Amino acid sequence: LFTGWVDVPLTPKGIDEARDGGRAIAHLPIDEVHVSTLIRAQMTAMIALSEHGSGKTPVFQYPTDVEEGMSENEARMREWAQIRGEAGQDNLLPVHVAWQLNERMYGDLQGLNKDATREKYGAEQVHIWRRSYDVPPPNGESLELTAARTIPYLESTLIPAIGEGKNVFVAAHGNSLRSIIMHLDGLSKEEVLGLEVPTGVPIVYERTETGWQRKDDL
Repeated sequence: LFTGWVDVPLTPKGIDEARDGGRAIAHLPIDEVHVSTLIRAQMTAMIALSEHGSGKTPVFQYPTDVEEGMSENEARMREWAQIRGEAGQDNLLPVHVAWQLNERMYGDLQGLNKDATREKYGAEQVHIWRRSYDVPPPNGESLELTAARTIPYLESTLIPAIGEGKNVFVAAHGNSLRSIIMHLDGLSKEEVLGLEVPTGVPIVYERTETGWQRKDDL
């Protein structure tokens, strides 16, 4: 299926992959976590963190400001979910939720079977929608449009945290992660088409004086 922003949980296979991925990075320090708004990314993070050696408790963070037009329940959640006092915070791991990390939105294709979609639109057209950089499906996003929201979040939030010396764990999706890796590795729009991001396999980057270095040995 073209899942996109359809908010489905992890499958049993996905749960196993998240657990295995968590074990692979259980020895690495983590100072904060960033996840998409979609439950499968949040499940991935929580399952992986349950294997982490720090023993810290993940705590979802909510903005403290109340915005105009916000529902009463949303406003109450922002106010009531705040941690009062500093006692015990050393054992907490902040988790930030960002819609910018959501999967590519597939528009009219969301929820459709891929084989049936090929029969309807033609295999070549579906391949173009799936693998091109700048051609979106009807009412959906291309990888270029996905990058237009992930990269600003990377530059405004993730990189500054890393600059403060924090180790940041991101749980997101195939295409949102592809766009971030494209930026970190300096890939062209042609090169990124061949980039595959396996599910449940940790990818670790380290910031160096010359840029970003991918660590193959965990």
